[in-house]
Amino acid sequence: MNQNIITLIIAIFLVLISGCASEQLARDPEYAAVRPAAMKPQEYSNGSIYQAGYDIRLYEDPRARRVGDILTILLIEQTDASKSATTSLEKDTTNSITNPTILGSTPNFNTPGVLPLDSNRNNNLGTSLGSAHDFEGEGKSAQSNSLSGSLSVTVVEVLPNGNLVVRGEKILSLNQGDEYVRVSGIVRTQDVTSTNTVLSTQIADAHISYGGSGMVADSNKLGWLARFFVSAIMPF
Repeated sequence: MNQNIITLIIAIFLVLISGCASEQLARDPEYAAVRPAAMKPQEYSNGSIYQAGYDIRLYEDPRARRVGDILTILLIEQTDASKSATTSLEKDTTNSITNPTILGSTPNFNTPGVLPLDSNRNNNLGTSLGSAHDFEGEGKSAQSNSLSGSLSVTVVEVLPNGNLVVRGEKILSLNQGDEYVRVSGIVRTQDVTSTNTVLSTQIADAHISYGGSGMVADSNKLGWLARFFVSAIMPF
Protein backbone atom coordinates (compact mmCIF):
# COMPACT_ATOMS: atom_id res chain seq x y z
CA MET A 1 0.00 0.00 0.00
CA ASN A 2 2.79 2.41 0.94
CA GLN A 3 4.66 1.52 -2.27
CA ASN A 4 1.61 2.42 -4.37
CA ILE A 5 1.27 5.79 -2.65
CA ILE A 6 4.94 6.60 -3.23
CA THR A 7 4.63 5.64 -6.90
CA LEU A 8 1.56 7.87 -7.28
CA ILE A 9 3.34 10.83 -5.66
CA ILE A 10 6.36 10.39 -7.96
CA ALA A 11 4.09 10.25 -11.02
CA ILE A 12 2.29 13.46 -10.02
CA PHE A 13 5.63 15.17 -9.41
CA LEU A 14 6.92 14.18 -12.85
CA VAL A 15 3.75 15.47 -14.51
CA LEU A 16 4.08 18.82 -12.75
CA ILE A 17 7.74 19.10 -13.73
CA SER A 18 6.97 18.32 -17.36
CA GLY A 19 4.20 20.91 -17.39
CA CYS A 20 6.56 23.60 -16.13
CA ALA A 21 9.14 22.88 -18.82
CA SER A 22 9.17 25.15 -21.85
CA GLU A 23 8.47 23.36 -25.10
CA GLN A 24 9.75 24.40 -28.49
CA LEU A 25 7.27 26.41 -30.49
CA ALA A 26 5.55 24.26 -33.12
CA ARG A 27 4.57 25.52 -36.54
CA ASP A 28 0.93 26.33 -37.13
CA PRO A 29 -0.34 24.22 -40.06
CA GLU A 30 -2.74 27.03 -40.99
CA TYR A 31 0.26 29.15 -41.98
CA ALA A 32 2.18 26.45 -43.86
CA ALA A 33 3.58 27.40 -47.25
CA VAL A 34 1.48 26.43 -50.27
CA ARG A 35 3.16 24.72 -53.21
CA PRO A 36 2.17 25.72 -56.74
CA ALA A 37 0.07 23.34 -58.79
CA ALA A 38 2.05 21.10 -61.09
CA MET A 39 1.90 22.16 -64.73
CA LYS A 40 1.74 19.25 -67.13
CA PRO A 41 3.10 20.25 -70.53
CA GLN A 42 1.68 18.77 -73.65
CA GLU A 43 3.46 15.91 -75.28
CA TYR A 44 6.42 16.90 -77.43
CA SER A 45 5.70 16.91 -81.15
CA ASN A 46 8.61 16.57 -83.54
CA GLY A 47 8.93 19.25 -86.16
CA SER A 48 7.22 22.06 -84.21
CA ILE A 49 9.07 25.23 -83.24
CA TYR A 50 6.79 26.34 -80.38
CA GLN A 51 5.87 23.83 -77.69
CA ALA A 52 3.04 24.62 -75.23
CA GLY A 53 4.20 24.29 -71.65
CA TYR A 54 7.84 24.97 -72.50
CA ASP A 55 7.47 28.72 -72.97
CA ILE A 56 9.73 31.26 -71.27
CA ARG A 57 8.15 34.48 -70.01
CA LEU A 58 10.64 37.08 -71.22
CA TYR A 59 8.48 40.15 -70.50
CA GLU A 60 6.90 39.17 -67.17
CA ASP A 61 7.94 40.93 -63.97
CA PRO A 62 8.70 38.97 -60.77
CA ARG A 63 5.53 40.03 -58.97
CA ALA A 64 3.51 37.32 -57.25
CA ARG A 65 0.32 36.45 -59.12
CA ARG A 66 -0.17 32.68 -58.92
CA VAL A 67 -0.79 30.16 -56.14
CA GLY A 68 2.49 29.26 -54.54
CA ASP A 69 4.29 32.49 -55.49
CA ILE A 70 6.24 34.24 -52.76
CA LEU A 71 5.44 37.79 -51.66
CA THR A 72 7.34 39.90 -49.12
CA ILE A 73 5.32 41.85 -46.53
CA LEU A 74 6.91 44.99 -45.07
CA LEU A 75 5.63 45.39 -41.51
CA ILE A 76 5.13 49.07 -40.61
CA GLU A 77 2.38 48.77 -38.01
CA GLN A 78 1.96 51.70 -35.62
CA THR A 79 -1.09 52.18 -33.39
CA ASP A 80 -1.77 54.80 -30.73
CA ALA A 81 -4.96 55.00 -28.73
CA SER A 82 -6.04 57.07 -25.75
CA LYS A 83 -9.27 57.56 -23.88
CA SER A 84 -10.25 59.84 -21.02
CA ALA A 85 -13.52 60.21 -19.16
CA THR A 86 -14.48 62.48 -16.28
CA THR A 87 -17.85 62.45 -14.51
CA SER A 88 -19.09 64.81 -11.81
CA LEU A 89 -22.57 64.63 -10.27
CA GLU A 90 -24.06 66.79 -7.54
CA LYS A 91 -27.62 66.85 -6.22
CA ASP A 92 -29.18 68.80 -3.34
CA THR A 93 -32.79 68.32 -2.22
CA THR A 94 -34.69 70.28 0.44
CA ASN A 95 -38.34 69.79 1.43
CA SER A 96 -40.11 71.86 4.09
CA ILE A 97 -43.71 71.67 5.37
CA THR A 98 -44.88 74.34 7.82
CA ASN A 99 -47.24 73.65 10.69
CA PRO A 100 -50.77 73.79 9.19
CA THR A 101 -53.69 75.81 10.50
CA ILE A 102 -56.72 73.69 11.24
CA LEU A 103 -60.04 75.43 12.04
CA GLY A 104 -58.22 78.63 12.94
CA SER A 105 -55.65 77.05 15.24
CA THR A 106 -52.25 75.46 14.81
CA PRO A 107 -51.89 72.06 16.41
CA ASN A 108 -49.34 71.70 19.21
CA PHE A 109 -48.74 68.59 21.21
CA ASN A 110 -46.53 67.22 23.87
CA THR A 111 -43.65 64.91 23.21
CA PRO A 112 -44.92 61.33 23.58
CA GLY A 113 -43.90 59.79 26.87
CA VAL A 114 -43.23 63.10 28.64
CA LEU A 115 -45.28 63.87 31.79
CA PRO A 116 -47.15 65.97 32.67
CA LEU A 117 -48.90 66.34 29.32
CA ASP A 118 -49.13 70.14 29.50
CA SER A 119 -45.50 70.80 30.41
CA ASN A 120 -44.05 70.83 26.85
CA ARG A 121 -46.69 71.57 24.24
CA ASN A 122 -44.29 73.10 21.73
CA ASN A 123 -44.25 70.32 19.11
CA ASN A 124 -46.23 70.69 15.87
CA LEU A 125 -46.72 69.05 12.47
CA GLY A 126 -44.03 71.10 10.70
CA THR A 127 -41.58 68.92 8.79
CA SER A 128 -38.25 69.60 7.06
CA LEU A 129 -36.24 67.15 4.96
CA GLY A 130 -32.91 67.65 3.25
CA SER A 131 -30.46 65.48 1.32
CA ALA A 132 -27.20 66.02 -0.56
CA HIS A 133 -25.42 63.71 -3.00
CA ASP A 134 -22.02 64.19 -4.58
CA PHE A 135 -20.15 61.89 -6.98
CA GLU A 136 -16.92 62.30 -8.92
CA GLY A 137 -15.28 59.77 -11.22
CA GLU A 138 -12.31 59.85 -13.58
CA GLY A 139 -10.80 57.27 -15.90
CA LYS A 140 -7.91 57.29 -18.38
CA SER A 141 -6.51 54.71 -20.76
CA ALA A 142 -3.60 54.90 -23.21
CA GLN A 143 -1.98 52.26 -25.42
CA SER A 144 0.78 52.37 -28.02
CA ASN A 145 2.07 49.51 -30.19
CA SER A 146 4.56 49.26 -33.03
CA LEU A 147 5.83 46.43 -35.20
CA SER A 148 8.42 46.71 -37.94
CA GLY A 149 10.29 44.21 -40.07
CA SER A 150 9.61 42.02 -43.07
CA LEU A 151 8.10 38.60 -43.69
CA SER A 152 7.82 36.51 -46.85
CA VAL A 153 4.49 34.75 -47.38
CA THR A 154 2.98 32.59 -50.09
CA VAL A 155 -0.09 33.07 -52.23
CA VAL A 156 -2.66 30.47 -51.17
CA GLU A 157 -5.54 31.52 -53.43
CA VAL A 158 -6.25 33.81 -56.37
CA LEU A 159 -9.73 35.33 -56.12
CA PRO A 160 -11.94 35.84 -59.20
CA ASN A 161 -11.23 39.60 -59.17
CA GLY A 162 -7.47 39.00 -59.20
CA ASN A 163 -6.80 39.72 -55.53
CA LEU A 164 -4.34 37.43 -53.76
CA VAL A 165 -4.99 35.62 -50.48
CA VAL A 166 -1.61 35.40 -48.74
CA ARG A 167 -0.50 33.66 -45.58
CA GLY A 168 2.77 32.84 -43.88
CA GLU A 169 4.81 32.81 -40.71
CA LYS A 170 8.37 33.28 -39.52
CA ILE A 171 9.85 31.53 -36.48
CA LEU A 172 13.08 32.70 -34.89
CA SER A 173 14.85 30.37 -32.46
CA LEU A 174 16.87 32.50 -30.04
CA ASN A 175 19.02 31.66 -27.05
CA GLN A 176 16.24 31.35 -24.49
CA GLY A 177 13.18 30.62 -26.60
CA ASP A 178 11.36 31.09 -29.88
CA GLU A 179 9.58 34.08 -31.41
CA TYR A 180 7.11 34.04 -34.27
CA VAL A 181 5.39 36.47 -36.63
CA ARG A 182 2.28 35.40 -38.53
CA VAL A 183 0.51 37.32 -41.28
CA SER A 184 -2.59 36.57 -43.35
CA GLY A 185 -4.90 38.67 -45.49
CA ILE A 186 -5.86 39.81 -48.99
CA VAL A 187 -3.55 41.82 -51.26
CA ARG A 188 -4.35 43.70 -54.47
CA THR A 189 -1.95 42.99 -57.32
CA GLN A 190 -1.86 46.76 -57.99
CA ASP A 191 -0.29 47.32 -54.56
CA VAL A 192 2.58 44.91 -55.16
CA THR A 193 5.71 46.89 -56.07
CA SER A 194 8.22 46.03 -58.77
CA THR A 195 10.44 44.46 -56.09
CA ASN A 196 7.61 42.06 -55.15
CA THR A 197 6.86 43.74 -51.82
CA VAL A 198 3.71 45.18 -50.26
CA LEU A 199 3.13 47.24 -47.12
CA SER A 200 1.28 45.63 -44.22
CA THR A 201 -1.06 48.64 -44.15
CA GLN A 202 -2.27 47.69 -47.64
CA ILE A 203 -3.44 44.21 -46.62
CA ALA A 204 -7.21 43.79 -46.38
CA ASP A 205 -8.70 41.56 -43.68
CA ALA A 206 -5.22 41.52 -42.14
CA HIS A 207 -4.36 39.26 -39.23
CA ILE A 208 -0.92 39.99 -37.81
CA SER A 209 0.26 38.26 -34.66
CA TYR A 210 3.55 38.37 -32.80
CA GLY A 211 4.43 36.17 -29.85
CA GLY A 212 6.90 33.72 -28.46
CA SER A 213 7.65 30.89 -26.11
CA GLY A 214 10.48 29.89 -23.81
CA MET A 215 12.02 31.08 -20.57
CA VAL A 216 11.77 34.80 -21.33
CA ALA A 217 8.12 34.55 -22.42
CA ASP A 218 7.24 32.37 -19.41
CA SER A 219 8.80 34.89 -17.00
CA ASN A 220 6.39 37.57 -18.27
CA LYS A 221 3.29 35.48 -17.53
CA LEU A 222 1.27 35.36 -14.32
CA GLY A 223 1.10 32.06 -12.50
CA TRP A 224 -2.18 30.15 -12.39
CA LEU A 225 -2.90 31.26 -8.81
CA ALA A 226 -2.22 34.94 -9.60
CA ARG A 227 -4.44 34.69 -12.69
CA PHE A 228 -7.27 33.43 -10.46
CA PHE A 229 -7.06 36.49 -8.19
CA VAL A 230 -7.28 38.90 -11.15
CA SER A 231 -9.92 36.95 -13.08
CA ALA A 232 -13.58 37.84 -13.43
CA ILE A 233 -14.66 34.98 -11.14
CA MET A 234 -12.80 36.49 -8.18
CA PRO A 235 -15.63 37.90 -5.98
CA PHE A 236 -13.48 40.59 -4.27
